Amino acid sequence: MRNSQALLVTRVEIYTSLIAKPVNSYRPYWAKRFGTAPVLPMSRAEMDVLGWDSCDIILVSGDAYIDHPSFGAALIGRLLEAQGFRVGIIAQPDWQSAAAFKVLGKPNLYFGVTAGNMDSMVNRYTADRKIRSDDAYTPNADANKRPDRAVLVYSQRCKEAYSDVPLVIGSIEASLRRIAHYDYWSDKVRRSILIDSKADLLLYGNAERAIVEVSHRIARGEPIHEIQDIRGTAFIRKQVPAEFVEVPSTRLDRPGVVEKHEDPYAMKMGKGDASCATDDKAADAAPVAPTISLPLPLKAAKVPRDRQVIRMPSYEEVVSDPVMYAHASRVLHLEANPGNARALVQRHGSREVWLNAPPIPLSTKEMDYVYDLPYARTPHPAYNGANIPAWEMIRFSVNIMRGCFGGCTFCSITEHEGRIIQSRSEDSILREIEEIRDKVDGFTGVISDLGGPTANMYRLSCKSEEIEKNCRKLSCVYPGVCENLNTDHSSLIQLYRKARNLRGVKKILIGSGLRYDLAVKSPEYVKELVQHHVGGYLKIAPEHSEENVLSKMMKPGMGAYDEFKRMFEKFSAEAGKKQYLIPYFIAAHPGTTDDDMINLALWLKRNDFRLDQVQTFTPTPMAMATAMYHSGKNPLRKVTPDSETVPVAKTGNIRKLHKAFIRYHDPQNWPMLREALKKMGRADLIGNGKKHLVPAYQPAVLQQIVQSDGSRFQAKPLPKGFNQTKNPAYKHKAKKPGASR
Repeated sequence: MRNSQALLVTRVEIYTSLIAKPVNSYRPYWAKRFGTAPVLPMSRAEMDVLGWDSCDIILVSGDAYIDHPSFGAALIGRLLEAQGFRVGIIAQPDWQSAAAFKVLGKPNLYFGVTAGNMDSMVNRYTADRKIRSDDAYTPNADANKRPDRAVLVYSQRCKEAYSDVPLVIGSIEASLRRIAHYDYWSDKVRRSILIDSKADLLLYGNAERAIVEVSHRIARGEPIHEIQDIRGTAFIRKQVPAEFVEVPSTRLDRPGVVEKHEDPYAMKMGKGDASCATDDKAADAAPVAPTISLPLPLKAAKVPRDRQVIRMPSYEEVVSDPVMYAHASRVLHLEANPGNARALVQRHGSREVWLNAPPIPLSTKEMDYVYDLPYARTPHPAYNGANIPAWEMIRFSVNIMRGCFGGCTFCSITEHEGRIIQSRSEDSILREIEEIRDKVDGFTGVISDLGGPTANMYRLSCKSEEIEKNCRKLSCVYPGVCENLNTDHSSLIQLYRKARNLRGVKKILIGSGLRYDLAVKSPEYVKELVQHHVGGYLKIAPEHSEENVLSKMMKPGMGAYDEFKRMFEKFSAEAGKKQYLIPYFIAAHPGTTDDDMINLALWLKRNDFRLDQVQTFTPTPMAMATAMYHSGKNPLRKVTPDSETVPVAKTGNIRKLHKAFIRYHDPQNWPMLREALKKMGRADLIGNGKKHLVPAYQPAVLQQIVQSDGSRFQAKPLPKGFNQTKNPAYKHKAKKPGASR
């Protein structure tokens, strides 16, 4: 199997080199002669020390500048430096005026604007739209160091500072807003961020390939408004070029049937079939109203795909019609595979927002090139050693891959990084561990994580290049693991073993979220993980217990969880270790009813879980679950005015109730739960027995308790030892979810 994985990697290398110019193959810009900076400059004084009279490119970021590849501004900055450009950083500037955007002078080529590693709205607001009291990406976790909708604000200030300098925007905030999108914080559909930011170019995804080509072409004197042929870019144009054939996504189909929901992506995946096209045959024959068709090429099929463009519903249409919004979301996600995706265009008034096809993923050699750059692996000296929580979290961790083929509807990883896994080589990863050991202050011998968006997708890919290029599925693991997916974990097992045997390394922990439905395909991997790389607790994410909710999330059923739990406990016992699983669950996800939450609460109680932290669903731009939240429709199947209606918990009281069900053990939630259970006709769950969910009495507690009538009272403390649990998971604090959640 290891030989087959080596062949897969070689095949990916050849495939990438044939259709994309390697990022390390460009002739360096003339300023390469200045050499490598200890850290990228944030002041004129630092530029003077480096001998620079100006910056070629200035990156503006909403995060503190930490020179480490886990932070986007540093990775892009070092990559451009390696191309020969002089790159300056303006980190967390005062956005009240343009003065802070002039501190490094006028850039010779362009401003690059990013909100940071997280969306600025997700970073600043909780799922209940309350302002957070801290910011993990800021020195001393100080809040309010970046504006709301940071890309828009920073773009405006850059234009005020130097109106004639080209403006390029990127980061997850820009990526997820590249077309018209629902904005949870204002509760409305907003225009593409290109329109509001007045940017010349938007780079979506990780963008290394696009940023390198854009930079060299601008440096050669090419006007930025003429750079319109790079994959992974978006821009505004007045009309569709004559050489493109439009394929309307809104073409009406004949009256037909709605696919069976249990398998919304039924595939023709016989061993001899390489099409991997969606099977349109339905299990039911019940006729429905005329349906909105998928973006089918039809008569345009003879036209090369790189000369087809999908005409999306306009901004005005998706604003006025939630059904069209859900349809647009479905089309966008189906046009996401770099192997077969076409360009998209969406009209905003008299302007056309044009999205080129997604970027070609980086090869392993290119990933190594990017991650082997000379990062200082420390915050900029200007912060004088201040505590930056995000840095503390990752300073001893190593990113081994990117991308995710899970397709979870609530997650933004796929929309930003894509479904194709991009992995570093074993040698590159081991070199980084040694560099941490030798250079990073405070290293005690423990690597906190070898992972990425998921812990165990390293070097996993489709068994066939042809199938991978033609596949239209939204997930490789839902409703079950695709038979065309290589699930061999041997490369990851070998990496773990070599890493923990390095000199000076005492322990390798795995902190990234585990895809347990994949892990159970390799018992050897589960054994290796459990017996050597778990520090007492392992976090996994079932997200819910009920099938109808899991189907809206595109998550596996609880059978996969039970199988993994059995393996986990078996291998822990064999090693003589007491270890615990820490499950994550989402409250108020679209498709969830009150009854679903009761069943989840009962499952938690049966399994003796008393969770300290709960994640409430946050509708992030462009996620398919967000389309469900806004439209009340299910974009995982054909969307029509009469198609499936998805129940959505939108009001604050319902969202709080769903969260309270997961924390059924908290006395502060008992009055709310008792009232809700009575209204639902489930008073049988109120009582003091083992089969009851909440007790009939209300104990005195020190905190304020919300009574059934909404009033509050101050109470006395509980007796010592009250509400304790034998399960240590009760006190376990889950890590604050980031942009990938």
